[in-house]
Amino acid sequence: MDFPRLGLGTYQNTDLDQCATSVETAIDVGYRHIDTAQGYDNEEAVGDGIDSADIDRDDLFVATKLDTANLGYDDVIETGRESAEKLGVDTIDLLYVHWPLNTYDPEETLPALDELRDEGVIEHVGLSNFRPDQLDEANDHLDAPIFAHQVEMHPMLQQEELREYAREDDHWLVAYCPIARNDVAEVPEIQDVAEKHEATPAQVSLAWLLSKDEVAPIPKATGEDHIRQNFEVKELELDDKDVSTIDALDREERIVDFDDAPWNQV
Repeated sequence: MDFPRLGLGTYQNTDLDQCATSVETAIDVGYRHIDTAQGYDNEEAVGDGIDSADIDRDDLFVATKLDTANLGYDDVIETGRESAEKLGVDTIDLLYVHWPLNTYDPEETLPALDELRDEGVIEHVGLSNFRPDQLDEANDHLDAPIFAHQVEMHPMLQQEELREYAREDDHWLVAYCPIARNDVAEVPEIQDVAEKHEATPAQVSLAWLLSKDEVAPIPKATGEDHIRQNFEVKELELDDKDVSTIDALDREERIVDFDDAPWNQV
């Protein structure tokens, strides 16, 4: 199937009943890309939501991520299979290395992902929060192509270097925190574009991300209204001036940041 560019993020959705309902609602609204992680402790709830939704499994793209404690060869194999079971799928469409930290070892972690792909446990291999040099190293150790690289991306963190890498390497750049936890609502330029289109700043941020051909945003949402508002952005078309205005924002504001993060280790 084609990669559905607008996905549902499930980070911090730890009320398991609510998580399952949100996933089911999102699928019913029209989302076809659901993103979770071992570290979110909600894979079973995501699986319950998928199971409850009225959809053919082949029409849904399901992604999860390996926890940083599970990156040794045997742990990748074991927990990858466990994630598929929890999600209730025969094959995980996309399995990421969540962070190149802790037990991450490219010589062990990445061949294990290739093994899971050969077994049919996963369809595609992804990475998350990698620096360009770490992407280079990963490509040297993977047989599978990198299908997607997931990073924080929004108008105040535009990730130009990683976007260029994605274009050259022919992989998707999946944007988490795509509305910067709604900090985009405080940016005058985004407010102006939102007013022009009778949209919310969050919708403008998502539309700007979708204007980049290699980018796929995965906004987190729980309530039905929020889920629907985000999905409606597919009908919001920014013009060249709108895109240029947002492109011109000269900011480097991370929401997710800590001392051991890869970008702080150079």
